Amino acid sequence: MENKLLSRRNRKYSQNPFIQTIFTADPSAHVWEDGRLYVYPSHDIDPARGCDLMDQYHVFSTSDMVNWRDEGEILRSSDIEWGRPSGGFMWAPDCAYHNGKYYFYFPHPSEEKWNDSWKIGVAISDKPTSGFKSCGFIEGVGGHAMIDPAVFIDDDNQAYLYYGGGKKARGVKLSDDMVTTIGEEQEMQGLHDFHEATWVFKREGIYYLTYSDNHHGNNNLCYATSDHPLGPWNYQGTYLEPTGCETSHGSVVEYRGQWYAFYHSDDLSHAGTLRSICWDPIEFTEDGLMKVVVQTRNGHPALETNGLEKNGDLTIYGINKASEFKGAEKVEQADAYEKTCLKNFSKENNSVVVFDEVDGFKTGKVNLGIYYATPDKLAKCILLVNGEYVSLLNMVFSGSWRTFDGYANFTLLMEPGKNNRIELIASSGNVSLEAISVEDYSF
Repeated sequence: MENKLLSRRNRKYSQNPFIQTIFTADPSAHVWEDGRLYVYPSHDIDPARGCDLMDQYHVFSTSDMVNWRDEGEILRSSDIEWGRPSGGFMWAPDCAYHNGKYYFYFPHPSEEKWNDSWKIGVAISDKPTSGFKSCGFIEGVGGHAMIDPAVFIDDDNQAYLYYGGGKKARGVKLSDDMVTTIGEEQEMQGLHDFHEATWVFKREGIYYLTYSDNHHGNNNLCYATSDHPLGPWNYQGTYLEPTGCETSHGSVVEYRGQWYAFYHSDDLSHAGTLRSICWDPIEFTEDGLMKVVVQTRNGHPALETNGLEKNGDLTIYGINKASEFKGAEKVEQADAYEKTCLKNFSKENNSVVVFDEVDGFKTGKVNLGIYYATPDKLAKCILLVNGEYVSLLNMVFSGSWRTFDGYANFTLLMEPGKNNRIELIASSGNVSLEAISVEDYSF
């Protein structure tokens, strides 16, 4: 049984959206010195209320573009000493690596009158996925509708900050400390119909600036090129057509010889405030123009990992190890099953399953895996750890309630040692629960 469960954690082909357990948007993709690709998105918290509720940034990484590791939460609004008193409004972020440190940039208002008080906050860490501490905000930038920071570091190690909204796009040099600016900020000249979502990268000596336009109700992602990181820019058209969301936001990165476009859609939820991040390859013409991305939903083969995978100690808790459950039928070695499971785990049945004495290992930072089957497009369960609400988790269509191909995972903090209690409470849809796993993510 264990080998069959673990095979679900190692897919051979891609799926879009590639993060499904929680809702994410505005993906900022980077390749760091360890050879992995990291994505820093925003987080649409479920149940949806609106963009004001966005908070609790998670980071995700991969070595093969198919199997993604939830690195856990790195920052939330309550960590921001200068931020809006009622929190929320943690919108599209970015991250940069410079002189041995990681700099996480995020837009956040400082007052309840949020749209007039945007600032670009910075948090710093020695690691790409943990230890980020707020160091304030960048003085002299921000203001009304000015959001979506992006940082580009040129070949000469000069860093540039870009941001914008409300039809204004601006850029400015950053000093070596990555939190103060050099000289005056500049308007990005030559862009057509700019809305927001600036991103800058360089390829074969050409600078590219990508952004979202104002196409009503369903933005395009457009781009412009230049021979200088601050322009002026030459508008080149659309590279990503509408994805079904009212907004669009993306990034472009090269990884192991292939360029990729990252973006978000509403494929899982069909709700504009519950988005999910996707990727697809992007191609260039011989003269450096970006071809329109072909949006797919599955089928790209995994890259070779080349020893880049990281694995910690793992414990699997089958349904037989549950300390209590209710509202679901326990099925043991029935004709339709190869395993013991809980059938009809649903909100209608007031279903709950509890695991006691769960191992938090040495530090308590773990990745929780949930193995299941569901006939529903999107089932959900509530996760409680040691009696505290943690998150609402998605369990997406697996084929039927007998098709045990479902796997959801979420990285969290609990107590070190074998003294933890995990509760899963059915929220919507109908699933058959097979097991959970807990992996040590402290390394």
